Amino acid sequence: MGEMLGAEFEVDVTNIAHGGISVARHEGRVVFVADAIPGERVLVRVTDDAKKSFWRAETVSVVSPSEHRQPHVWAEASVDRAPERRAGGAEFGHIAPGHQRELKRQVLADALQRMAGVDSDVRVEAIDGEPDGTGWRTRLRLHVAKDGTLGPFAARSHTVIPVDSVPLASPEVARLTPLDERFNGATHVDIVAPSGSNAFVLAGDSTSKGRPKPHRVTELVGEREFAVDVRGFWQVHHGAAQTLTSAVQDAIDGDLFDPRASNHDLYGGVGLLAAAVADRFGPTTRITTVESDALATDHAASNLVEWLGSQAVTSRVDRYLQGLRGSATSWRGATVVLDPPRSGAGKEVVDHLVGLEPAQIVYVACDPVALARDVALLRERGWELSRLRAFDLFPNTHHVEAVATLVPAG
Repeated sequence: MGEMLGAEFEVDVTNIAHGGISVARHEGRVVFVADAIPGERVLVRVTDDAKKSFWRAETVSVVSPSEHRQPHVWAEASVDRAPERRAGGAEFGHIAPGHQRELKRQVLADALQRMAGVDSDVRVEAIDGEPDGTGWRTRLRLHVAKDGTLGPFAARSHTVIPVDSVPLASPEVARLTPLDERFNGATHVDIVAPSGSNAFVLAGDSTSKGRPKPHRVTELVGEREFAVDVRGFWQVHHGAAQTLTSAVQDAIDGDLFDPRASNHDLYGGVGLLAAAVADRFGPTTRITTVESDALATDHAASNLVEWLGSQAVTSRVDRYLQGLRGSATSWRGATVVLDPPRSGAGKEVVDHLVGLEPAQIVYVACDPVALARDVALLRERGWELSRLRAFDLFPNTHHVEAVATLVPAG
């Protein structure tokens, strides 16, 4: 292979694939195309021809634009720039916001149908924020070039692109982002604006040993405060934590909920979703949050302190569930919330969960294909998808968040 690398030709784009890439064909071969929209004709350049079954390509220019194409919300990522000079991280910014959500819906519905045999009429719901999908990132990581310049990576590469703007950043993050400064010796810079604490600019030193010193900040969800490390995991969109709190509360079937059962929040972080459950069902709620990051678990313990029936366990979820295997433990009547990483829960965790016989599972997913794969595993084991909602927590990117409820079939 290699003879087609760099070749240019026109293609008609037919549909969207997982990861924000569009799909076209050239002489019968599948071509995955960046920066295009289904329905367009574009001139592409092949960037990867290593596989026999498909090539990867980038859009050089748009021959026949979609009615949904708009000027890119981030000028530095525009198709008017050479592909290798386009900033990464806003790969849907050239698509009108409503159509972005439609494409995300298609990816989610297609994954569920193809992998789990589930037909879904789910739609992707907009959440409060700027209508053009800018100004939402309360946490931003930029990278440092060899000369100390700060910027995002180029799309699909580790080349740092100098930029004059960061339009997806919240106003406070944008104001603090030091685009004109040099950061020699650092590898990246994080700009963090917690809702209940001062904002920070944190340089990541490539020579530092071990974990950075913890620094506790406060995030607000409604009137509730959550302690979290400044570098720890927290939802990035300024409205995401409240959206997911409400969505998880709504996703739980109250008729199936038992506050005295062995309720769990798996991959629980600092306890956001455990608190959502306990807030809905009251002070007698028993709930255990399980999280592998010890610092996050410490914060979860303090965030959940008002519920006497709460506890925070530091463990990898698979090991925690493995430790229950063979014991007399049962989660009959329990509600389990899980918010796994992008790779999903997987077969081992699903098997352990099903064996514990909980009453319902509320699954928060940041990856539609991983969700579909896990829904398929659960359906094979006698469970069914009873509710599904999806939210546009990452406007101008391909990412979408979903909240699914699964219950034993029959």
